[in-house]
Parts: sequence; C-alpha cells; structure tokens
Amino acid sequence: MRVSLTCRLFFSLLLLFLFSGCTVIGPGTVERDRFDYSTSIAESWKKMMLLNIVKLRYGDTPIFLEVGSIVSQYSMETELEASAVLRSGDLFGNGMNLGGKGKYADRPTITYTPMMGKKFAKSLLAPIPPHALLSLIQSGWNAEFVLRVCLSAVNGLYNGSGRQMMNRSADKEFIEFLDTLTYIQRAGGLGARMIDQNNAKSIVFFRRNIGKELERQVLFFLELLGLNPDSKEFSLVYGSSAANDREIAMLTRSMLEIIVEISQYVRVPESHVLENRASHGHYSSSTSIDEKRSRVLIKSSREKPDDAFLAIEYRDYWFFIEDTDFRSKRLFSFLLFLFTLAESGSQGLSPVLTLPAG
Repeated sequence: MRVSLTCRLFFSLLLLFLFSGCTVIGPGTVERDRFDYSTSIAESWKKMMLLNIVKLRYGDTPIFLEVGSIVSQYSMETELEASAVLRSGDLFGNGMNLGGKGKYADRPTITYTPMMGKKFAKSLLAPIPPHALLSLIQSGWNAEFVLRVCLSAVNGLYNGSGRQMMNRSADKEFIEFLDTLTYIQRAGGLGARMIDQNNAKSIVFFRRNIGKELERQVLFFLELLGLNPDSKEFSLVYGSSAANDREIAMLTRSMLEIIVEISQYVRVPESHVLENRASHGHYSSSTSIDEKRSRVLIKSSREKPDDAFLAIEYRDYWFFIEDTDFRSKRLFSFLLFLFTLAESGSQGLSPVLTLPAG
C-alpha cells in the first residue's frame, strides 16, 4: 500500500514538472516588451535631441543614432533528475530522489544605425516642403505655431532669426500674416488641394462667403502677400518671393535650421560664454512675446533638477526643460514630430538580421 502511494506521488511530481517546462512564454512577453521598449526608445530619442541642441550651442557636432530594429529572443530550459527505490518491506523503507534545474534567458538584438549620407541630407538639410506644412495646418495644427517655427519667409516677408549670421527681428507684416492666417484657419476659411502628387504641387483657396469679417480678413491677407484679390486659387511653391500675383512662395527651414534656431535660446552658464566655450546666443529678458512663442526654454544648473520634463548632462552641467513649462514641452514634442515627418521621406536600407531558429 505504501509502495503504491509512493509511486503515485513520485509520478505525479514528475508529470507536473515536465508539463511546467512546456509552458509557452512568448505571448506573455508582448505587452511588457512592447511598452518597455517603446518607452525606452522615446526617452532616449528625446534626450538625444536635447543633447544635440545643446551641443550646437557649443559648436559641437550633432550626432543622430537611430534604433534600426529590436528583436527579443527568449529561452527556457528545464532539466529533471529522478530516481526511486521502492521496497515492499518496512526494514529500510522506500527512497525517492527528485531534482531539477531551470534556466531562463532574454537575449535582445538591437541594431543602431547612424544617420549619414543621403539620409542625413534628406532628414536634416533638405527644407521642409511647403505642402507638408499646409497638410499640418489642414489637419488642425495651429497655423501661427507651425509657420513661426518652420518658415523663414513668405512672399518677401521675413520671420525673425536668432542665428548669429542672420540675427534679425520678424517683419511687422510677417506677424500680421501669421495672425491673419490663424484667424482664417479658425473661421474655416482656408482650403487646399493637391494637383500633382508626384511633384507635390498644391493649390490654396479661400472661402469668402462665410461672413463679412472673414471676407475682410481674407482681403487683408491677400494684400499683405501682394496677391490678386480677384483670383480664386493660388499656387503654393518653395521660395522667398513669388513669381506672380497668384503664387504663395514659402521659404521653409530645414530641420537643422530649426534646431540651430532653438539652440540660440539655451541658457548656458554665463562663464562658458565669457570663456568663449559657447556662443552668446540670443535669449534675453527683452525677448518679445512673439519670439518666445516659438522658443524652447532650456535652462542649466550644476545640480540635477528635481522636477524636469527632460534633462541631460553635458560638460558637468545639467540642461533641462521644466515640467511646468507647457509651451516649451509642446514645442519640443512638435520638433520631434517634425523630425519624424522629414525622415519619412527618406527610406534607407533596413538592416538584415539572421537569427537562430532555436
């Protein structure tokens, strides 16, 4: 009777251990890995962008390193050792040895790709196409917000710049252009359509029959840009000045220009400027409200900030964006979105990975 009970117990434990080793671990890792990796990639991408902005202020070289692919491999190995001595007598009793060991391994394969060559030129040096900015505005992004950041000039009206070689305040008419276009956008008076998908040619038109105030704003907008008020449609092209009175020419900035602009407003330590380690920059307490709308306020301190949206360490100082500075957070996030938009047009070769089947 005792032999029978011992045998049952032994084989029950044996089966339990064997079946536990057959558990599928793949599906359970999807939710954890997907969110953990996406969070890590997002945080590293934000820190890399902030670091490059600060480095430009110090005359350092910006480096962009992309995560090409992530492949996670899991393995679980089990090993069982069992032996039993079963006797019918009670002299020595029954004996049973049961032993086992298991091993769990997570071996992620992460591929990093430095941005260089054609992809660097396409993503950083090429101006953002005017039709892409129009698409952003049509999708609901505030026109004043988008164009103040991404536009250098429109039909001869120039935006402000903080770069040392091009330091200037925005033309009064350019500010009026932004305000008027924003009003037209909010009133539902702005329309657009693509006429050539391959060459990215767009047509802009205005709905004037919504109300008298909108009609007045549209006419003022056309006057600012020197456009023909009798024309119903206007071509959108890249350039600083229009070829005729039915053309809207936008001189857009590249991603590198936008990043350099933002770097001029980093509050670097004063000693670094006096020692000629960093450029003087442009930010001051007298900076106009209009200019501050398109600036990311990046501060610096010796100590690591306690309440920062984002912080990186560079040259023994911490550079950070305060978590309570919503305007700067919004603009910085928009900068990352723009980078993704610019990068989507350049499709490089994806890395080829050969992975073991087991």
